[in-house]
Amino acid sequence: MSSNIAYDRREQLEKIQAGLLPGEQVLAVYDAKGTGTGFIGLTDRRVILQDNSFVGKKIALTSIPYSKISAVSMVSNKSFAGSFFSSSEVALHVGTQTHSIEMRDDQKGKHVHDVILHYILAS
Repeated sequence: MSSNIAYDRREQLEKIQAGLLPGEQVLAVYDAKGTGTGFIGLTDRRVILQDNSFVGKKIALTSIPYSKISAVSMVSNKSFAGSFFSSSEVALHVGTQTHSIEMRDDQKGKHVHDVILHYILAS
């Protein structure tokens, strides 16, 4: 079931799979670094963020439908024309909020950006 899904940790993938809607498919689940977000999951319908920064050791799992994302940014200290990004932070713009996810790997950051961009342009 998970053979074509890109993921870092099986337990994160299983958490996403447990909450899928009928017919929804997981595309990728990547671990994030820094405070706040524990991981980002991408399905064919939405972005799922796990936020570990709530008071009292509570964890929030937030779903953002692609249709609600107005823009996605790849944050870097290199120019966009450069051949690679020196950091891999992805920012999602949803209404007046911006959700920022710092990725552990620049290729995973680019993959997340490109998948989200594909779905927001299609919606």
